[in-house]
Amino acid sequence: MEVRILESYKTQGTCSKNIDFEVVDGKVKNVKFLGGCDGNLQGIGKLVEGMPVSLVIEKLKGLKCGAKNTSCPDQLARALEKYNKD
Repeated sequence: MEVRILESYKTQGTCSKNIDFEVVDGKVKNVKFLGGCDGNLQGIGKLVEGMPVSLVIEKLKGLKCGAKNTSCPDQLARALEKYNKD
């Protein structure tokens, strides 16, 4: 059973400003970051494509960028946690 849900998440504390993604049958699809380091963020999107939401959260939550308390991957984990709660 395919359930496609499009989400948009406004990031905080990172160069990227927004993350759009879909969840299909509990798996992450079509991750797109607005702003930030384009090549790196495209790479993250490709790496998490098709992974279960819970595994992406487990792998990316808590990653930091330099002296910041968060990072674009961490923000994706937070977006997916918010998706899980909603």
